[in-house]
Amino acid sequence: MKRVLMCAAISEAATGAALLVVPSLVGRLLLGEELTGIAMPVARVAGIALIALGIACWPGPPRVAMVIYSGAVTLYLAYLGFAGGMTGPLLWPAVVLHVILTALLARASPRDMESTPSTR
Repeated sequence: MKRVLMCAAISEAATGAALLVVPSLVGRLLLGEELTGIAMPVARVAGIALIALGIACWPGPPRVAMVIYSGAVTLYLAYLGFAGGMTGPLLWPAVVLHVILTALLARASPRDMESTPSTR
């Protein structure tokens, strides 16, 4: 079962990386249509989530995956707001929320994480 989990982690992380780098190509290969407009940033956030899922399924603490996910989404959403010209009313609150979550997760010690029930 461990090998199956590792294969799933690798394939999800690879799909996530592809969505992050070439979302339109992935859309064409998976769905038969190129992604355009708002689908591009949404696909990239999904790519970040799939990379984090792959990391979470890898042996080691799942907190690392959440730190990576939250930090990467923070940076990407902030980039969209500053350089991408996409700003909805919840963009900056989402950026601030992810900054806070990233900081809290990064600061948490392994001992703090032991008090919560583990899904492993």
